[in-house]
Amino acid sequence: MDEKWALDPTEDGGARLVALGHDGLPSGPVAHEPDLAAAVRTRPGVGRWVWRSTPDIYPRLLAAGVRVERCYDLEAAELLLLGHEGRLGEPRSAAAAWARLHRLPVPPDPPSRTVEPSRQSPLFEPPSAVSPPLEALVEVYADQQRRHDRAEHPGRMRLLTASESAGMLVAAEMNRAGVPWRADVHRALLHDLLGERYAGGGEPRRLAELADEVSAAFGRRVRPDLPADVIKAFAEAGIRITSTRRWALEEIDHPAVAPLIAYKKLYRIWTAHGWSWLADWVREGRFRPEYTPGGTVSGRWTTNGGGALQIPKVIRQAVVADPGWRLVVADADQMEPRVLAAISRDPGLMEVAGHDGDLYTALSDRAFSGDREHAKLALLGAIYGQTSGDGLKNLAALRRRFPRAVAYVDDAAKAGEEGRLVRTWLGRTSPPAAGSGDDGEAGLPQETEEEAPRGDGEFTPGYASSNARARGRFTRNFVVQGSAADWALLLLAALRQELATAGARAELVFFQHDEVMVHCPEEEAPLVVKAIRSASDLAGRIAFGETPVRFPFTTAVVERYSEAK
Repeated sequence: MDEKWALDPTEDGGARLVALGHDGLPSGPVAHEPDLAAAVRTRPGVGRWVWRSTPDIYPRLLAAGVRVERCYDLEAAELLLLGHEGRLGEPRSAAAAWARLHRLPVPPDPPSRTVEPSRQSPLFEPPSAVSPPLEALVEVYADQQRRHDRAEHPGRMRLLTASESAGMLVAAEMNRAGVPWRADVHRALLHDLLGERYAGGGEPRRLAELADEVSAAFGRRVRPDLPADVIKAFAEAGIRITSTRRWALEEIDHPAVAPLIAYKKLYRIWTAHGWSWLADWVREGRFRPEYTPGGTVSGRWTTNGGGALQIPKVIRQAVVADPGWRLVVADADQMEPRVLAAISRDPGLMEVAGHDGDLYTALSDRAFSGDREHAKLALLGAIYGQTSGDGLKNLAALRRRFPRAVAYVDDAAKAGEEGRLVRTWLGRTSPPAAGSGDDGEAGLPQETEEEAPRGDGEFTPGYASSNARARGRFTRNFVVQGSAADWALLLLAALRQELATAGARAELVFFQHDEVMVHCPEEEAPLVVKAIRSASDLAGRIAFGETPVRFPFTTAVVERYSEAK
């Protein structure tokens, strides 16, 4: 299973392919096959397929019943290598990589595909971009191998590329499997929460009632769905606010606050997961978003439509296992602090993170006189840069007890402030200009007004800041959050392999940052729980080497997703 072949689908449904040597160059003649799936199926000895883009190729193989164990995604690798070379933002297509290699004009990347509701994902359509011929793909691949050799840590960089490619396979398989979804349960939930729908597509009854309550509290008509109108209404009442997020509203003593918060919560459900969403996205008992591995600078996944990573807890009641099946939902326990222990090599913090129990309790016993809350605030403050007020005092205590861990994130923050490249443990790179928005929340997209976290945002390309301090907060978190995302990729790859080796019918159906969901026959649930734990241990060893750090999961075997938490 150590053979490596390059593969290029042809427009007539066939493929051109060639065996590759250790140097990445062809080691035999080019073969022509009339059927793409047959070309792969008849070569079971191939251990890794090298191709242009997994989203354009693998779904077609899955539709034909062909599963691939490993691949090398040229375009995913190009994105990682460009970032490592300080060139993130340059076109990452195979055509662009080939043009750069030959010092030719570099074509722009094709527009990002958008999943259209009420139809199958474009993952199942032929590729929209023109692919270079097989010979050009092989040239790009060989050049990428040389570029890996020039990386700061070549072995880690190769591991990152392999894990990103594995994540592409997992994403395609998850999309095909789909999240089990009961449309009848979803409709009943919406009726209970929102009331009847009115003709013409207006707000449902409960929202209309809450809007009336908000207006009555202000003594004039106010649109609670318009933040500017709400801010103006409070200003007229003598209350100055700059945000209508829940945490800001809860600090106000005014009769409009309670109905306004209730309205915002229900409005989000109506617009993001209401009747229209249900009609658009759920088909034949499955919800199939298109996952995008590495969709953010930190390596965290995004979805191209459907809002799969922001399913409200109440709506999770509609995620129901098939009859005779179960959902195994596993949450990584305090993943980012454990990752910090592994990457900083701080002996004290590694000892604390070397147990499956609550990390913050163990931390408080060693440095905070048993005060768990202070221990948690100190460690998260170090990771996220929240060092004002009591945070500064807590951080000082943390620095005395765990100097290498604090120095690790401090050094990353300094590098960001100075505009230098900052990398995760495996080599994923943050661009020099990346930073947070002006509101001080680390990388939080500003258009996300509803229920946004305070100071614990995701890194999203495009939200750069000229403020050096903001960049420092960004890179401080990036080295931890990005390294955690790298570890999670290895977890998914290991779990996928464990289930395949066991011959299980279980399917990975959902993944979100530190949570994974597997849909399996009831009798396979114990096997899946064991596989998750084994995959977690293996991912930790592969990513960070032999350290005492443990990466435990809280695992629940349930019929409904809502029962897991």
